[in-house]
Amino acid sequence: MAPQRRGAPRDAQGSGAAERRRPSSTRKDRVPGEVRKPWLKALGLGTGLALAGLLLCSHLGTDDSVAEVLAHRGEVLTGRFTEVPCSDDYDSHRRFEGCTPRKCGRGVTDVVISREEAERIRSVAEKGLSLGGSDGGASILDLHSGALSFGKHFVNLYRYFGDKVQSIFSEEDFQLYRDLRRRVQLTIAHAFGVSASLLHLTRPTFFSRINSTDAQTAHDEYWHAHVDKVAYGSFDYTSLLYLSDYLEDFGGGRFVFMEDGANKTVEPRAGRVSFFTSGSENLHRVEKVRWGTRYAITIAFTCNPDHAIEDPTLM
Repeated sequence: MAPQRRGAPRDAQGSGAAERRRPSSTRKDRVPGEVRKPWLKALGLGTGLALAGLLLCSHLGTDDSVAEVLAHRGEVLTGRFTEVPCSDDYDSHRRFEGCTPRKCGRGVTDVVISREEAERIRSVAEKGLSLGGSDGGASILDLHSGALSFGKHFVNLYRYFGDKVQSIFSEEDFQLYRDLRRRVQLTIAHAFGVSASLLHLTRPTFFSRINSTDAQTAHDEYWHAHVDKVAYGSFDYTSLLYLSDYLEDFGGGRFVFMEDGANKTVEPRAGRVSFFTSGSENLHRVEKVRWGTRYAITIAFTCNPDHAIEDPTLM
């Protein structure tokens, strides 16, 4: 279904409810071939099935031509924000006063997360993804649910690897993850004029690693245009923290907001935070990665406490 629009953009300058998944020492030595439909079904609203729905959501806007660059790789932005009219997507969901978007738009900042911090959290992603990875070009690691790309399927990181997880990650890794997530949350709250206490982390929130390997399953086809509020009803605000540099670490892979005859793009830069309201006003896609490897974290927030998740902890 085509997104509803209300006009051209104009320039402008808690506690979780879901059960926390924890490392477990059970089932350390499973055969990868056994991790198939039963595990995907068990994910429920988790990253695996939701990612599939997102990737298959739309085939619109496959033209890589970009009319305007919102954020160049070489720029260091203290804050750039563009307001756009809100779509009707939020009307079909329960509204939360003071939180559900009434001011919609997209923003970019390079001063919330340092490049050094981005390098440190990227090393966390690299350690986790070294345990698995997709046979295709797109791999995910979700520290909340434990979902990890593994061949053509997903495994639960904590159940599959058990006690080994504690030798891969440290409590400092998880504390850094929580700290960066909190700063992104405060940035979004300030930009959209809402209370940070009303924003709840929601799923799927995950690391992504994308390279130029040919897609093997629908989960690997990350480049299709989609709307987050359509793919995930819980999403109200979406953000991406980039952990690698466009044209230095990878080619292609730019983030593109799709608009009639005027696509806008964000060029990834380590430490750059891009954020936006999750409705059809921000239809978007990622260009195919042509070479190298692109790392990022998708961090999503909801206004509905029923869809909240807790920060991950290493126990």
